[in-house]
Amino acid sequence: MIRSFRYTVQPARIVFGPGVRSEVANEMGRLGRRHALILATPFQCPDAEHLAGELGSLAAGLFAGAAMHTPVEVTEAAMAAYEAADADCVVAYGGGSTIGLGKAIAWRNDAAQIVVATTYAGSEVTPILGQTDAGTKTTIRDPKILPEVVVYDPELTLGLPVGMSVASGLNAMAHAVEGLYARDRDPISTLQAVEGIRALKEALPAIVGSPRDLAARTTALYGSWLCGTVLGTVGMALHHKLCHTLGGSFDLPHAETHAIMLPHTAAYNEPAAAAALAPVTDLFGGSLGGGLYDFSASLGAPLALRDLGLAGADLDRAAALAVTDPYWNPRPVERDGIRSLLQRAWEGIRPA
Repeated sequence: MIRSFRYTVQPARIVFGPGVRSEVANEMGRLGRRHALILATPFQCPDAEHLAGELGSLAAGLFAGAAMHTPVEVTEAAMAAYEAADADCVVAYGGGSTIGLGKAIAWRNDAAQIVVATTYAGSEVTPILGQTDAGTKTTIRDPKILPEVVVYDPELTLGLPVGMSVASGLNAMAHAVEGLYARDRDPISTLQAVEGIRALKEALPAIVGSPRDLAARTTALYGSWLCGTVLGTVGMALHHKLCHTLGGSFDLPHAETHAIMLPHTAAYNEPAAAAALAPVTDLFGGSLGGGLYDFSASLGAPLALRDLGLAGADLDRAAALAVTDPYWNPRPVERDGIRSLLQRAWEGIRPA
């Protein structure tokens, strides 16, 4: 029997396929925009400069200071650059850090956004902004945060390092796993979650074996789009609360933290959400937490929070923060259980 549900379609335009990066100018024209501030991280500045050259007079300027967890002070600097360039839209070139900065600008001035996605972050298709101020990460959900256009060109991911590809792909999987047991899940989000996880499970080992395999890169980008769409459609739970805590309060890297935490949060919730998780539990050998851990290990993914620089002495504080104002979760969020979960994730121990 199909449970009652509400389904909201997110009004984003998706441009997908090899070579579609050449269509950014056309997409600006569709939006009636003529002066784009291009956004990037310092690492991706050369690629963003190349894009600016292709856009010619449509590129009003370049801000290459995007940073993890979208610090408010970086957003304020980018806002000043936007005004100085007399821009009427932003083109975010990159992954979650750059996409987050574009969203933060749009949240403040309602700028039109075009995203050229180069990782598997998934946040480009969500109306959600996570930003950090004074060591605390908070999230905002609002329709104007959703980018108007997302350009997915798998050729742009061919040079994405294997380690980042794996961590980013597992990050995308985490969106879909939580979507399967979300309180407001619906039949469409469930179909998207299962298909997104399946696609990434197929693609990531192929990318590890052959990083420039265009077919595998295309499948991974397809999977990340589906998983990101789930993130933008339904509410998240314990996994995302823990990752926001670890990222915002302890400055841990975003994708790697999601990759490490996913097997442990899945194992924590599996007893309470077994029926909802069954379609993907079967994909991972009948034990979702253990199967995800084994899959991550086979890809060479990071497995232990201590390897990201988190101190053992920080675990008590992390647990206390995680149970403060918790997100809805299918299993009660209790401090002792969360502290135990964090200990295993810190040590890199396979979930039972």
